[in-house]
Amino acid sequence: MALPVRDQLKYWGFAAVGFAVLLWFFGDVLLPFVLGGAVAYFLDPLADRLERMGASRALATAIITVCAVLIFVILALAVVPALIRQTIALFDIAPQLFRNLQSFLTERFPSIMDEGSALRETLISVGETIRDRGAAVLETALSSAMSLLGVLALFLIVPVVSVYLLLDWDRMVARVDQLLPRDHAPVIRQLAREIDAVLSGFVRGMGSVCLILGCYYALALWAVGLQFGLVVGVIAGLLTFIPYLGAIAGGVLSIGLALFQFWGSVEVPMEGGEVATRPDWVRIVIVWAIFQSGQFVEGNILTPRLVGSSVGLHPVWLLLALSVFGSIFGFVGLLVAVPLAAAMGVIARFLTRKYMRSPLYTGVSRPRDTDRGPDAP
Repeated sequence: MALPVRDQLKYWGFAAVGFAVLLWFFGDVLLPFVLGGAVAYFLDPLADRLERMGASRALATAIITVCAVLIFVILALAVVPALIRQTIALFDIAPQLFRNLQSFLTERFPSIMDEGSALRETLISVGETIRDRGAAVLETALSSAMSLLGVLALFLIVPVVSVYLLLDWDRMVARVDQLLPRDHAPVIRQLAREIDAVLSGFVRGMGSVCLILGCYYALALWAVGLQFGLVVGVIAGLLTFIPYLGAIAGGVLSIGLALFQFWGSVEVPMEGGEVATRPDWVRIVIVWAIFQSGQFVEGNILTPRLVGSSVGLHPVWLLLALSVFGSIFGFVGLLVAVPLAAAMGVIARFLTRKYMRSPLYTGVSRPRDTDRGPDAP
């Protein structure tokens, strides 16, 4: 006999409160384990595919681990130092960028950029603030991340947890299935499948899209010769999960940097031996075309194939979850925000379907047994 609904709500409420208290008090301790679980979940389909090809689970885990270590070493030696250097350099030239923007606006719109105007002073102060505060924030974050405890947690515990979870993932899922309440097991399994479909479509699908577009933007901008192409590519890639925002933010930033770098970079000989300069419109247009092509590929090829037409996780709902859980639980809250948002979205749709079939919505009550006639089946 199933428990009354009131008792079920009480137990599930206690579980939710316990989970929130656990995150609140032990968030920093749980961080490497949450990261390890996220990595294992992300790599589980690859391990399953290797198993279908004939490899054992242990061999599949070993192959994935070796490849992950190689990729990590390459990133640590080649990409991360360059990314840090470009980010610091971008903060350093921020005042000059805003001064150039100020000069451009003064030339085109002198009425709103006269001496002492609010817009003029704002541009100057914003550039200096980015230079002074941005570099300090970056250096503080790097020093905190590279503390001894952070190194041990992120570079030792996370890989170990990921390997063990990836090795035993299928057994753990089967064990959890055995512990489900028997009366509600079919419904819980169905909800779990829907949550996994949403997470697979978003986390794995959008993660792959962000990675592909980030690499494309970074390599293409580097090939054009843009000084901060790696930073722009990373920013655009990270923001790709929000429709159009990644391309717009990356495009505006890269075109602005291209105008700063390539404006007046082409020398044109004049009569009398003088040399004039003009903008390198070819490179500026190429930078614009890079983001246009990236947006086209994302919308017509990558997102339909890797994510699907609908993953059931609206960007606004995701941003709200990230903001709420991040502000309450810190960085570990950001990590659990996506799966919790997916779970709450699936449960909300499930409850909506139940409501749409209920007498409260239809207005038709199911007849009681006492109301039926004697010949009723």
